[in-house]
Amino acid sequence: MSSPPLTRNISFVGGGRMAEAMIGGVLSSGSYKAEQIYVADPDMGRLDHLKRQYGVQIGLTNHEAVISGDVVVLAVKPQVSEDVLKEIGNVLAKRLVISVVAGMRLRRIVEACGPQSRVIRAMPNTPAMVGEGMTALATGPGVKEHEMACARQIFESVGKVVRIDERFMDVVTGLSGSGPAYAFLMIEAMADGGVKMGLPRETASLLAAQTMLGAARMVLETGQHPASLKDQVASPGGTTIAGLHRLEQGGLRGLLIDAVEAATKRSQELGG
Repeated sequence: MSSPPLTRNISFVGGGRMAEAMIGGVLSSGSYKAEQIYVADPDMGRLDHLKRQYGVQIGLTNHEAVISGDVVVLAVKPQVSEDVLKEIGNVLAKRLVISVVAGMRLRRIVEACGPQSRVIRAMPNTPAMVGEGMTALATGPGVKEHEMACARQIFESVGKVVRIDERFMDVVTGLSGSGPAYAFLMIEAMADGGVKMGLPRETASLLAAQTMLGAARMVLETGQHPASLKDQVASPGGTTIAGLHRLEQGGLRGLLIDAVEAATKRSQELGG
């Protein structure tokens, strides 16, 4: 049985792919109905798609969308976020604001909306589009627990949620925000290996992707350390340990650690 919404209406300023994932998630979970969701976006083609696909309320200006919602999700591109905040910041001050704008600090949003504003910063990742997202939430001053529960309810409709201090948000960006790209690269490389050894491309891609998915679910559902699960696959003198040895020789472990570090530092640079 679905949980009732913790607010009456939800407004999206920006109707891109992440906003669409969230809209689809809250509708599928039953937390909100289509008539409770308002979307503003400068792209009328995008709004028409959302209206046809989900039946939500569209065609509104940013100001009208914000007025209609108890909670407002800022889902605009970083390069236009400052202009949007200047336009509607005074109205946002009276509402719960959830920002998925990459790199925008809580402090900046609070400055634009006023000291009484309640702001939650979210870093979801692209698997939210298939209901398997990972979202980190950081709260600004004055956010109540029931408001945090509202944000958690929204993002749990598209995956898993963790609450963190904002100082870790750049690390989250480098790990789970950028992480799907690392996983896609590994899936592609594993499939290439299968093709090199004679498998058809379609079969190799299926084997690689499902193997990665299954391994991830084993980590989440068993609660065992990845090293323990790895050891269960690697029998003495077998094929797996031979493959693992080659990965260690190539420095895969160190390269992945370096990738998270590099992406974290780049996020810090972009955030200023």
